[in-house]
Amino acid sequence: MSELTPKEVVAKLDEHIIGQKDAKRAAAIALRNRWRWKQLPEEMRKEVTPKNMMMIGPTGVGKTEITRRLARLTGAPFVKVEASKYTEVGYYGRDVESMIRDLVEAAIQIVKASKREDVLPKAKRRVEERILDLLVPIEKAWSEEQDPETEARHQRTREKFREMLAAKELEDREIDISIEQRQAPMQMFSNMGVEQMDVNLQNMFEKIMPKQQSHRKVPVKDAREILLEQEVEGLMDPDVIHSEAIELAEDSGMIFIDEIDKIAGGSEGSKSADVSRQGVQRDLLPIVEGTTVQTRYGNIKTDHILFIAAGAFHRSRPSDLMPELQGRFPIRVELHDLTRDDFLKILTEPASSLTQQYTSLLKTEGLTVEFAQDGLNEVADIAFQLNQSSQNIGARRLHTVLERLLEDVSFEGPELKGQTIRIDAEYVKDKLSEATKLDDLSKFIL
Repeated sequence: MSELTPKEVVAKLDEHIIGQKDAKRAAAIALRNRWRWKQLPEEMRKEVTPKNMMMIGPTGVGKTEITRRLARLTGAPFVKVEASKYTEVGYYGRDVESMIRDLVEAAIQIVKASKREDVLPKAKRRVEERILDLLVPIEKAWSEEQDPETEARHQRTREKFREMLAAKELEDREIDISIEQRQAPMQMFSNMGVEQMDVNLQNMFEKIMPKQQSHRKVPVKDAREILLEQEVEGLMDPDVIHSEAIELAEDSGMIFIDEIDKIAGGSEGSKSADVSRQGVQRDLLPIVEGTTVQTRYGNIKTDHILFIAAGAFHRSRPSDLMPELQGRFPIRVELHDLTRDDFLKILTEPASSLTQQYTSLLKTEGLTVEFAQDGLNEVADIAFQLNQSSQNIGARRLHTVLERLLEDVSFEGPELKGQTIRIDAEYVKDKLSEATKLDDLSKFIL
């Protein structure tokens, strides 16, 4: 993260996302501001708030992908949520604080993955010793007698088995291992999940739930994986992981709030059946402004979490949101509809482009698929026309067009092994002619 300049961030995004230069620049600036904030003295850091961003644009133009790629570039905890699934406190449904708890869970997975690499060598050594204990058990009588000759013979046998284990000669030998299982919490509260229960009550349930031991006979190759997870878990300190995860989420966390336009009031002020939309905005405001949220792993401050909101705003406008909430998203950027040329670039330019994906999938059947330039042009034309004449679903239209185009090839793939299929303009017109002729296009391409 510290090495990526805004220009380099944009270049990285260009590898996967076509167009939307303004949005990429804004995202790169927001990311760099996060790094700059970390370089400030402690007193100054308290005064600087995150530069939250709001992306406005139709579906399928890259809003979610830009944010997801940003999180991957930085290795930051990232959560994508839909504003429409939250309800005001007091109504049935999820409350907005649950997005912060989800972020902490994401941070814990990142910290665990990092810690896992540190303890893995030691865990592997422990697993080897445990498997040897099961393969060459110490008889109780031996341990009581403590006969040096018997112990030496046992040690020689153990070392022979260690060599066989290292040479993978015992992979199919079955051993009896013990697996710890924790019972799931009782479903005492039918209208809410465990995540929404009071944190202290939730922790109490976890402590009183009995741990069950089950015994299974498994081959050594499977036992190695099972025991490795047990040893890794045992070598990691949960308290250290939780504190580091909370710190990581506080300093580097990113939350993408999609469909924020769905909780905006209508432009005519019309009443809606969704009576809690304004309430969701009121509940969201302190989270974005900065508050302390209680989680099962400890309290987390949301002051410096980066929030990126997005919405199509077809039936409403950003100005329909509460003024206080609008003010918490100072960076505004509008994403544009995809053009026919954008569709053509999406088909070929990004890393792991759509055409490469389909070519690779069918190659597993021994089938070669070649996309001619005129064929790509025709696919881009059809996708663009469909978006113009029916509902505009952005780049997702290319997926539906290609699925329809390659439906027969995909179905008959196993019988076409060794053949080469050339996708040119004639082939595209032949396969998609019915879909382009009829008025009700949704019957063929959704």
